[in-house]
Amino acid sequence: MIYSDITEAIGNTPLVRIDPDVHGLRNIDLYAKMELLNPFGSVKDRAAWSMVRPLLDDAVRRGDTVVELSSGNTAKALALIAGMHGLPFRSVTNRMKIPEIKDLLLLLGAEIEELPGRSECLDPTDTDDPLTRMYRTLQTAGGFVHTDQYFNERNADAHFSGTGQEIVKDLDGRAPDYFIACVGTAGSSTGVARALRAHGADSTIVGLVAAKSDFIPGIRTIDEVHEVGLFDPEVYDTIETISADEAIDGLLTLVRRCGTLAGPTGGGAYQGAVRYLRTVDGDLRERRSAVFIVCDRVESYLSYLRERRPALFGRPPRPNSVSSVSAAEIDAVTAVPVSASAADGALVVDLRSPHAYQALHIDGSINISDEVFGTMLTAGLPFSRRQPVLLVCPVGERSAAYAALLTRMGHPAVRSLDGGVIAWRDAGLPLVRD
Repeated sequence: MIYSDITEAIGNTPLVRIDPDVHGLRNIDLYAKMELLNPFGSVKDRAAWSMVRPLLDDAVRRGDTVVELSSGNTAKALALIAGMHGLPFRSVTNRMKIPEIKDLLLLLGAEIEELPGRSECLDPTDTDDPLTRMYRTLQTAGGFVHTDQYFNERNADAHFSGTGQEIVKDLDGRAPDYFIACVGTAGSSTGVARALRAHGADSTIVGLVAAKSDFIPGIRTIDEVHEVGLFDPEVYDTIETISADEAIDGLLTLVRRCGTLAGPTGGGAYQGAVRYLRTVDGDLRERRSAVFIVCDRVESYLSYLRERRPALFGRPPRPNSVSSVSAAEIDAVTAVPVSASAADGALVVDLRSPHAYQALHIDGSINISDEVFGTMLTAGLPFSRRQPVLLVCPVGERSAAYAALLTRMGHPAVRSLDGGVIAWRDAGLPLVRD
């Protein structure tokens, strides 16, 4: 098979049946849509090519820079496509949390601009967020081609005309009875759902979001997905939560039992699919089919796995790791309501990135970023037990996890700011700029 260029190899990925001995379902045939086999390595190849293709001729003529709000697979695909056409690519993000992905983007020649957005995802209603200001500048500035993955309908269209149609074709013209999808930009889940329903199918669409206290690459929390322009809750019959531990468990099953080098998003999709399907499997009297997407490959997430499961790599557990904190411990944390006196008498520690802290922060707070703070705790408590401490993050979730860990370590006076910096801002309380 000969192609004119590598973009012609995007799509037409296989649908692979998962061995029933692995998933244990009696009445449901479970299939994995192998989007990791796209030429640039992920499901985002389709959206990237769909969004940028109609813009390329004019961009090449003008010598524009391709730019996207992305810290992962969309950025990787766009960087490669831009390079093929002699164009520079810029990744703008405040979520560059995986070092392998950052290194790969730099290897591809991408420029990475890390901005101090206050939340993990673009919030177009927040006019003070630097990420939002940058977004609006791109809409009017010259010299840039902005693919706009969070709001560009061509993101979802790529999966309506491609991924969804391929699934139906491979199932001999039948839509699956169940489609289970992790929700990031919502492009693949929305596009595939539309395609299945266009066939007149009564498919059950299950959306999976990350637990609020967890970070899973490629999967957003329910709060974050509501900030995405393509997200429509009406697309899904149900939305369920998946934890980082479940995503890693699913990844290990796909890697070790199915020969599939799936990343955490694919692992979360598999584990969420099996968990949901077990609730309906026993009541079925005839065969049903279900499909989930293996979004990308595991190699880019080894540091993520090493941090959360060091035993997989023959290493002892890291002492005092926030990833070991349970949901029950987090629920037991004292969350301080937002008020003008919330920080009185306490050392306020802002866990956001230095960029975000410099943009706006609570007066008198100190900045120790999440990653640095986590490293500090391996050596023990960084503060006197007599020092009241108030931890702050964007929305109060990460700070609660760290407060739970410090409580476990023996600090009796650590608290988390309920709702984080965003709740503080929304209450009209003062923030200062550094």
